Amino acid sequence: MLDVATLRVAFGVVALTMLALFYFVTYRSTRSAYAAWWCASLGLLVPGAALHLFDGTVNQVWANPLANVVVVTGAACVWAGTRSLWTTSPPWWQIGIGPAVVGLFSAVGDPATNIWAGAPFYLGAMWLLLGMAATELFRQERAYLPGATSDTVTYRFALRSMSVGCALVAVYYFARWAVFLAVGSTDPLFLTWFGGEATILISTVLLAAVSFSMSTLGNEQQTAALRETAVRDGLTGLLNRTEFTRLAIEQVEETLRNGVECQLILADLDHFKQINDELGHLAGDHAIATFANACTTAVRSSDLVGRYGGEEFLILLAGASADRATQVTDAIDDAMREAAMDEQIRLPTVSYGIATVERGADLEHTIGYADAALYRAKAAGRNRSVHYFPGVA
Repeated sequence: MLDVATLRVAFGVVALTMLALFYFVTYRSTRSAYAAWWCASLGLLVPGAALHLFDGTVNQVWANPLANVVVVTGAACVWAGTRSLWTTSPPWWQIGIGPAVVGLFSAVGDPATNIWAGAPFYLGAMWLLLGMAATELFRQERAYLPGATSDTVTYRFALRSMSVGCALVAVYYFARWAVFLAVGSTDPLFLTWFGGEATILISTVLLAAVSFSMSTLGNEQQTAALRETAVRDGLTGLLNRTEFTRLAIEQVEETLRNGVECQLILADLDHFKQINDELGHLAGDHAIATFANACTTAVRSSDLVGRYGGEEFLILLAGASADRATQVTDAIDDAMREAAMDEQIRLPTVSYGIATVERGADLEHTIGYADAALYRAKAAGRNRSVHYFPGVA
């Protein structure tokens, strides 16, 4: 059996290796908050293991309490990293509570002769912080269950692996804390199952497992970001033409199958070229972005809005009547007028062509019908909504 000092050195080498790999492979490519917190945690575990090598020497008096503080701070960084996946990172004072308490009681517990100085607080802080981290990861995984798709399977697996890893370490430290309080550090039960050798071996295995899951999570987040970029218009954040068409076909089929109407709106900004020519392209881009914002505020979360091209936009209202489509265009116009008054800028009016999606109709044909209605809106003087009716020129 290897001695504790050798195992500590091995653990430090593994943690340092994981830090280097994670920093260069994951953090530098994602620059995410959780990756930064995990790098900080790995960076603290290395000196934490090194400081414990001074146990049994004259330097134990300062090295042992400092080691406890450093390791608990590393656990706090794990919790902060898991929090950053779900919400914002916790403030620094919350991260520092555990290390401060552990440092205080380790310093007053005669660390010169007692390597377990402050141990009840050290072990308690470890299981509490890691348990909190496991809880945050579990909540994050549960959030993906209702809308789980093939795209989120790997992401959920990484979250589950990390939550299980953190939970196992938390349970182990809880048992270590409870046994320490019950029988002390010299009892054979504690030495066999919760002594330095067992703790370091378990920590090393779980460190590697969680680091792998963290790296997988980083790759999945990057892939998701690229996937989102591929289907969104860069200026407005709306669906691009290809993705709108794909989702619209799916939604129309499902809605019509249930015997409910769908409305398709084709919108075009009036005299948009004049805005560009007189006020510049930045003003034109701002007008497009403002219209996109107006659309998203006027529709439901289940409706689809996409940029069809240039200053043209498509809106699909599933389960909506023709009257509802008119109400949506009126709401968009109201939002545009409010934006123009609030910002004291000139914004173009908008013309709309509205077509009901018929059962069995091809989406491209329906877009053609909406375009015909839009043409009539333009011919009638613009700044209005026109519904398509078959046979009306």
